Amino acid sequence: MTRFKQHDKSDDALIYSTQSQASLSPPAILRDLAKQCDVRFNGKQPWDIQVHHRDVYSQILTKGSLGFGESYMDGLWDSEQLDELFYRIMRANIEEHLVGVGKFALIFQSLRHRFFNLQTVKRAYQVGEQHYDIGNDVFEAMLDPTMSYSCGFWQKADTLEQAQLDKLDMICKKLQLKPGEKLLEIGCGWGGLARHAAKNYGVEVLGITISQEQQKLAQQRCKGLPVEIRLTDYRDLQGQFDKIVSVGMFEHVGEKNYPIYFDTVNRLMKDDGLFLLHTIGIYKTIHRVDPWIDKYIFRNGQLPSAEQIAAVLNKRMVIEDWHNFGQDYALTLLAWWDKFEEAWPELSQKYSQRFYRMWKYYLMSCAGFFKSRQGQLWQIVLTKRDRLETYRSIR
Repeated sequence: MTRFKQHDKSDDALIYSTQSQASLSPPAILRDLAKQCDVRFNGKQPWDIQVHHRDVYSQILTKGSLGFGESYMDGLWDSEQLDELFYRIMRANIEEHLVGVGKFALIFQSLRHRFFNLQTVKRAYQVGEQHYDIGNDVFEAMLDPTMSYSCGFWQKADTLEQAQLDKLDMICKKLQLKPGEKLLEIGCGWGGLARHAAKNYGVEVLGITISQEQQKLAQQRCKGLPVEIRLTDYRDLQGQFDKIVSVGMFEHVGEKNYPIYFDTVNRLMKDDGLFLLHTIGIYKTIHRVDPWIDKYIFRNGQLPSAEQIAAVLNKRMVIEDWHNFGQDYALTLLAWWDKFEEAWPELSQKYSQRFYRMWKYYLMSCAGFFKSRQGQLWQIVLTKRDRLETYRSIR
């Protein structure tokens, strides 16, 4: 990700000079696909695609969604309401209608995830180096004071900070945390939940991460509390914990590692313990990820379906509660964008214009993904069969 750092005035060259409208007419196949989701090339609706250079069409035709994203980063096109554009594309399930448009890229991604374990212990650190280590300044500017990089809970909240505090507290209550208990957090981010749980519920926390930058800041934020932040992979953990939680980390596990993931949780959790899994989910099983997201944002990630989670839990763990509030993620992403854009004048001294466009594309495309309901956000409470106490969930 260092290629996006250090502002350079030559970035202006990424923005192509606008060509004449007559030369920007799209190929019929792309025009017809766009029409299916009420999108026009060079139309007047705020979610329409404004093309600045016709190379965008060859990028889409040869590389599919990867070409679509890269051509946006290069300034080949714009859209006034980018999140609404993606909502319409995803709501219409355009990928299901692709015939020869970037199809090879999709097939390659599917085969890559089916036949290779992209989330081995060695590979697990790649996403930390590529995404989470880009610079804490970006995340500090974009996130709320708790530094929560996951979906907020907006049922009663009207600010990002309140939505994240409500989410953190709901997790602690669902886990039924009690003073003196040991809590393991698999994927602790910058320590927001660990800090909240230790400070407000009196628990001892071990948080693990695969990002050096996250570890450094989390240790600072949790100083003086019974919290340890360790740089390690979940598969290397030993010990016993009363409660276990994982927020926004399961998306990096990968289908081939689901069995060992839940076996590890079973091994580490006491027989009467509780495990809360907070994860993005997808509405149907897909054995691939978006090529652009994989290349630029979350390397080697994979979103689970309900079918995949239920299958791996069979004979492993008991599902006590399954809570979906995926549409809250669109609100969270838009709030992140507002804060990022507000901070951009300062961030632009260090990061390039191409990084700005990449980050906007990332947040807006994800907002459209959740608004379309292709994307879900699940909090799943799980126990061992050995636990005899009846679980009562809260909202």
